[in-house]
Amino acid sequence: MENFLNLMYFFGDTPAGDDLVGITFWIGTMAMMAASAFFFLSMNSVDAKWRTSILVSGLITFIAAVHYMYMRDAHAAGDNTVVFRYVDWILTVPLMCVEFYLILKGAGATTKHLKHLIVASTIMLVTGYVGEAGLGDAALWGLFSGLAYFYIVYMIKFGELAKLAASAGGAVQSAHNTLCLFVIIGWAIYPIGYMAGTDGWYDFIDAFVPNMEVIYNIGDSINKIGFGLVVYNLAVSK
Repeated sequence: MENFLNLMYFFGDTPAGDDLVGITFWIGTMAMMAASAFFFLSMNSVDAKWRTSILVSGLITFIAAVHYMYMRDAHAAGDNTVVFRYVDWILTVPLMCVEFYLILKGAGATTKHLKHLIVASTIMLVTGYVGEAGLGDAALWGLFSGLAYFYIVYMIKFGELAKLAASAGGAVQSAHNTLCLFVIIGWAIYPIGYMAGTDGWYDFIDAFVPNMEVIYNIGDSINKIGFGLVVYNLAVSK
């Protein structure tokens, strides 16, 4: 019982039953912390060449879990969570892009591909924050962020990385294609959230989108844990 109370103290008080945002923050924190433990403990059970990929998967979910604790507290205090989210994303999204390089390294992926992915993801997030935080014209900075996102999609789905995945074939290509789906479909919640969270000609979307905090929390958990599980499945299959 004492250990349970200590755990409750570490993760903060549970949210009220009618606080859907708080509940999803709580579930997201616990799910990503559990995923981190799973990935870290699984490292020694896979071939050495995949351990860095598994480590990165664990870091992604661990960083997100820590930030979710801060975001949950900010939400409970009635504060805006935008800054915390972008701090989380500026660390975790480039790491998610790194996974493409790591699984394709054996097929010929180079540090040039890695640099392009990291730079594009950083530009996507920095310009997105400028627009969503009201530091510049939302439509203009959203356009810059969108262009960086589509560059990433081009690289992994149609560009050199897609060709390397095709040449590798088998489980590597299957894992690469699944990660592409996460980027194309799963990451779609982020531009929707951006549009819902900025003033101007994006306002119409409010009529079609429920509380974006809930969608962000669920989507973040699925995307980040899902990324790691795809990499883990590749590692154990090889």
